[in-house]
Amino acid sequence: MTEPARKADELALALDPDPDLGFEAEAEAEADTDSAIAIAVVGMSGRFPGAPDLHTYWANLRDGVCSLTDFTEAELLADGADPEEPRRPEYVPAKGYLAGADRFDADLFGFNRTEAAALDPQHRLLLETAWAALEDAGQDPLAVTARTGVYVGGSPTEHMLAAQTDRALAASLGAMQVRILTDREFLAPWISYRLGLEGPSLTVQSACSTSLTAVHLAAQALLLGECDTALAGGVSVDTVRRQGYVHHAGGIFSPDGRCRPFDERAGGTVPGSGVGVVVLRRLSDALADGDPVRAVLRGSALTNDGATKVGFTAPGVEQQTAAIVEAWSAAGLAPSAAQYVETHGTATELGDRIELAAATAAFTTGGAPDTPIGIGSVKSNIGHLDAAAGVASFIKAVLMLEHATLAPTVNLTTPHPELALDATPFRVVDRTAPWPRPAEGPRRAGVSSLGIGGTNVHVVLEQAPDRPAPTAPRAPRPAATEILPLSARTEEALTTLAARLATALRAPDAPSLTDTAHTLRTARTPLDVRAYVLAAHPEQAADRLTALAEGRPADNREEDPEADGLRELRELRELGELWLKGGSVPWPEPAPGARRVSLPTYPFEPRSFGALTLPRPGMTARTDTPEDTGPAAAARNDLTRAVSALLAEALGLDDKTPPAPETTYFSAGGDSLTAVHLVGRLRDDFGIDVPITLFLEELTLRELAARIVESKEAEEAERAAGAEDSLDALLAEFEAE
Repeated sequence: MTEPARKADELALALDPDPDLGFEAEAEAEADTDSAIAIAVVGMSGRFPGAPDLHTYWANLRDGVCSLTDFTEAELLADGADPEEPRRPEYVPAKGYLAGADRFDADLFGFNRTEAAALDPQHRLLLETAWAALEDAGQDPLAVTARTGVYVGGSPTEHMLAAQTDRALAASLGAMQVRILTDREFLAPWISYRLGLEGPSLTVQSACSTSLTAVHLAAQALLLGECDTALAGGVSVDTVRRQGYVHHAGGIFSPDGRCRPFDERAGGTVPGSGVGVVVLRRLSDALADGDPVRAVLRGSALTNDGATKVGFTAPGVEQQTAAIVEAWSAAGLAPSAAQYVETHGTATELGDRIELAAATAAFTTGGAPDTPIGIGSVKSNIGHLDAAAGVASFIKAVLMLEHATLAPTVNLTTPHPELALDATPFRVVDRTAPWPRPAEGPRRAGVSSLGIGGTNVHVVLEQAPDRPAPTAPRAPRPAATEILPLSARTEEALTTLAARLATALRAPDAPSLTDTAHTLRTARTPLDVRAYVLAAHPEQAADRLTALAEGRPADNREEDPEADGLRELRELRELGELWLKGGSVPWPEPAPGARRVSLPTYPFEPRSFGALTLPRPGMTARTDTPEDTGPAAAARNDLTRAVSALLAEALGLDDKTPPAPETTYFSAGGDSLTAVHLVGRLRDDFGIDVPITLFLEELTLRELAARIVESKEAEEAERAAGAEDSLDALLAEFEAE
């Protein structure tokens, strides 16, 4: 017996509350799903490279899509790269790029333009993802009645570093406000505040294992009764720019922009950006309340390597093994009960080898599995998402359990010979395959996440239990008419929502009309722009929703309704009209057995608020204006026109009708908040830093634009001369991470 295996057996014995029983006997003593100690995953939302939503994420995983992006030199230069950098032989122009990371539906969350521009992109994305996850869980995001905790974490960002070292921004907004809007320690409190959630609110940080640590802490809080619902997850957007990385021999980053876990060509990982949030409840509560249970979290554990490793950043075998064994012990199961393990899988030589050794020791504790356990790593698809890596893996495992399908690890040709996979209980899943239900028990998977510094997390997931049959029959007549209310902040969002719902109701696995109506009436925030449809079956509802989406009136009349249904239809139309007027609607009681189900979530209407960027050493701050290719006068005119357009946009002026020559900033509707917004936009969009006092002078808009342009050269010279050593040190540390 190897030393790790021996220690794993000793640990299992120490953890076993009754050594005479052992794991298998304990498992038999447990019900298949012990709702008293199990946690239900009732909602999920996420955005990952190549996937703006979880539907696309699953399609990419199932189809074995590598969503890593290779940037062209033109793209890198357009996003502010040093012209010499992409030409360096060690520079790799690739990343798990998250499109639209600078966009945000600020109005929905009550942020004005100034606040939204200063708010870190990670905060923006996490707010929208938390909203969508609650809707997916069948909860109104602004009216969650259960005591709800928030456990999330994030990565360091270029925006945060630039904001917190920008004296002009601190002078404009105040240093404390800048910190509140940009520091990652406020990720959880902003969600709690904007959504009115009054449970524990913790920002979690454990490096690469942050978001799975957040899931573990949220599950523990639920079991301890500290909250009744919990949001858990993480976000990582180091920069919104297209940006590659520098490969160092022996470092953690891949030399060719591809991540190949377990492969003989494995050379390291690839950085990526993404965000994911899951909604957790005690399984007993979720079943009692008819929540849409997507999977069950049976157990989890958290350890740290301490000093049992060769260096601070190196992984260790012993405590990785301990985390796995403890998690399965908490679930009352032997590790060999797993059919699949989603590994950390960074494709680094040391990391994969140690992780596989630890997993081998853990998953042979109490006996080797009867059949090889599948393993994989989502980093091959999307890269290493740092603080969001764990939740990306967690969501992947839940989706595989839901679809009873094993998704492949991509970029795999030949297993690495030094890993000696044949001597382990594992096989790498390298192609899409059905995941049959075991002869005994449900499908089960483990998920591991490992953080630099030694924080190891492992969770045990299980497929959702079969829903019990309703205790009472559903509506007495199959064609009972239902009312489906819709609302949004704008007409455009409403039509988008109608179209998505129509698509969902036409899908082969469409929810029942009864469940759809119940969810829309109880699990959506009532907003100002409203519509409704009446329908007796899903096809009719889909047709009428499509009419709404196409701008045609939804025909809510019934042709030749049964006589005993006339009163019901009249009452439903009255409720619909009350809904349109914005009143509080006394919706009818749901049909017996109606449940909340997963439906398309709110179609956010984000617009770009940009992101603050750091100046490169020896360079001025990034600008978004094209390089000067003509005479200086032509360049100056172009910049003047661009600045004038920005002023007009901020002031809400008609771009087709120029303001009168005598129009001043204040006569055009400008105020101090708009001035703060413009200061930030001028810096972000043009690299121009102007004092806010400039907007307090009695200048016409034309004079104001001219003064801004005149300050450009002086501002650039000041920035170049005034760069501080502390900023250079922060930039060096940021790039090193």
